[in-house]
Amino acid sequence: MLCLALSHRWLAVLLIVGYSINVSAAFAQTDTTARIEGNGKKKKQSGSHTSEPRPLFATDEPLSFTLSSQMQRVVRDRTKPAPKAAVVRHPARLMYAADTAVTLPVDLVVRGNFRRDAANCLFPPLYLDFPKKVVKGTVFAKQNKLKLVTHCRDDEYVVREYLVYKLYNQLTDLSFKARLAQVTYLDSAGKRKPETHWGILLEDEDDVSKRNHVTVYKNRLKAAYTDTLNMATLAVFEYMIGNTDWSVVYRHNIKMVVDSTRPRPLAIPYDFDHSGLVNARYAKPAEQLNIETVRDRLYRGPAYPMAVLNQVFARFRALKPAFYALIQQDKRLSSNYVKETVYYLDGFYKTIDNPEKARAAFLSDLDRSVQIRGMNN
Repeated sequence: MLCLALSHRWLAVLLIVGYSINVSAAFAQTDTTARIEGNGKKKKQSGSHTSEPRPLFATDEPLSFTLSSQMQRVVRDRTKPAPKAAVVRHPARLMYAADTAVTLPVDLVVRGNFRRDAANCLFPPLYLDFPKKVVKGTVFAKQNKLKLVTHCRDDEYVVREYLVYKLYNQLTDLSFKARLAQVTYLDSAGKRKPETHWGILLEDEDDVSKRNHVTVYKNRLKAAYTDTLNMATLAVFEYMIGNTDWSVVYRHNIKMVVDSTRPRPLAIPYDFDHSGLVNARYAKPAEQLNIETVRDRLYRGPAYPMAVLNQVFARFRALKPAFYALIQQDKRLSSNYVKETVYYLDGFYKTIDNPEKARAAFLSDLDRSVQIRGMNN
């Protein structure tokens, strides 16, 4: 709008002011807008009025369990199945201690793309596929096919990524719950030594939807056509953590949902191991983005007016103490990493607190048409 001719400036000002008022109102209503069913009765409310998470994600205490299977076969299962081909299932037993010892049958299914490749990770990510009904009365109650983010190379990377999920949970309930787990992998064939590593159990997409009273959205669209506040918050968050490894149009590390109280779909991010905040040794940005490392921040979201961005920045400023506390108070992190991460976050806040730097970072003439499979927003 700043590029409009002088005769149009008053119109531009009016539009910006009107947009700002609407955005402010939308922020105020996000956690209080009641859902109305077709019969006119009030339904459960959105935002902070979400349902409780299922038992597995009702606590932040790490969960310890053992997976017993032919682990040599699991670790060597690196070929991605062809579309519609049957997946390879590895029968296993999951054991954990509650009031008594609990043993559950489960199938291990290797998943993923980058992390599945043996050239990138020593151990593949998994699905824990539970038979129906066997989990009733256990910590895995109502779970079916559950993602397990395994160690790739370094256990601390797992803890770091877990904390990124916790950071985004601070911003919105429309986010994946995560639970840290200490997993012992036991080879039932005796060909591998037992090993214990950190892992992350991720909430199922359908459970996120049910908890937030939204439904999964499967049509393709670009980021610019999603809910403004949702996408602006998500894109600024990805910028804060230094993550460019996401895409709305290709559904790359993004899930989409629809809310009956909002006209546009909403996005939920996941998979943050290629972010600058995690700073994994194996993580590299796409060459087309012209940045050297994942620690180099690059805004990949739509170009929103500063009126919108300032509303989002205010939310990040309010959560700054909570963000820093999550990192600084976690004893599982190395002291050097904590120091480096605080410095990294300081850089983000210096950017959003400086109007000139903020415009350069979020409103400059970035080449948003870069074609990168999986990353073209």
